[in-house]
Amino acid sequence: MKGSLQIGKVSGIRIMVHWTFLFILVWVVFLELERGGTLETVLFNLAFILVIFFCVVLHELGHGLMAKRFGIRTKKITLLPIGGIASLEEVPENPKQELMVSLAGPLVNLLIAVVLYFAIPVQGFLELHIAELLEALSKLTLSNFLFYTFLANLSLLVFNLIPAFPMDGGRVLRALLAMRTDRVRATQIAANIGQAIAVVFLLLGMLFNPFLIIIALFIFLGAYGENKMVQQLTLLKGHTVKEAMLTQITLLKPDDTMEKVVDLILSGTERDFIVEEHNIPVGILTNADIIKNSKNRKEQVGAIMNTSFKTIKWDAQLKDVLRTVELKKAYFFPVLNNEGQLVGAIDMVNINEFILLQSKLDY
Repeated sequence: MKGSLQIGKVSGIRIMVHWTFLFILVWVVFLELERGGTLETVLFNLAFILVIFFCVVLHELGHGLMAKRFGIRTKKITLLPIGGIASLEEVPENPKQELMVSLAGPLVNLLIAVVLYFAIPVQGFLELHIAELLEALSKLTLSNFLFYTFLANLSLLVFNLIPAFPMDGGRVLRALLAMRTDRVRATQIAANIGQAIAVVFLLLGMLFNPFLIIIALFIFLGAYGENKMVQQLTLLKGHTVKEAMLTQITLLKPDDTMEKVVDLILSGTERDFIVEEHNIPVGILTNADIIKNSKNRKEQVGAIMNTSFKTIKWDAQLKDVLRTVELKKAYFFPVLNNEGQLVGAIDMVNINEFILLQSKLDY
């Protein structure tokens, strides 16, 4: 994810903080100062936010370390203002494995809450009357800080177990359903339930709290995206790159000029190009690169091409390529045969066309 800073590494998993995370810290300071807070209260609230996001990291590490037990690698955990995202290479298709990976995160929050319950102890707060409790919590003490952390972990536990994608509860529900039916049907049911919950949140948000509208959109789009992804992966299952790759492509040489490339763009339908030497790809030229450098007509392709690219073997599974697109945030790849020779290209347009044609054959 662009604009992220690595702050650590645990068991091979990179811990990243996106630059937008600063917004929540600035927002906390602004709110506290606006209501007349002091430097002490500002630091108290900032420390609380940082501790909560530390708990979020532990939550995501729970997912990542459990996935590692099943041979699934987690590339990184990225902290955003809305929470954390663990970038797993894939979601386990085995229902029992998905259930364990999905529950691992919330169980971390439950464990933290249990430890804090006995460490504070929480029972002392719960025995107070409302007025006494509010007065006690108004003080900047360590016990209050830990009590707030206890409540925050309970909130993370409950929120993440809402049975709706993209929350853990949606995946737990899908895993339980997949033990009795196929994965596609289980995903459809879980997605429909999630979207129904999103509608409820939308109505509540319109009546009481506008923030619930944001959560409703988050859930609705997450359910739609998960359902679509599973259907696509199912349609691609068992099919290789060789079946869908582009073979009628124009190849460029490093000493070709941008004038030639612009002419190709205007006279044909190709948007991205492979640069090769001796039938070996040495770079790719994307449509964005072409537009950016279109004024420099005499510039050679070799000076502009992207030399950091991933190649795909022609016997690779199409569903794995789709996952690669999600992880690499790239959409155009040279295709090589088993001897390492260039035989074509694969891009998201062709994969989507293959999915569309396959859907007509399968359904």
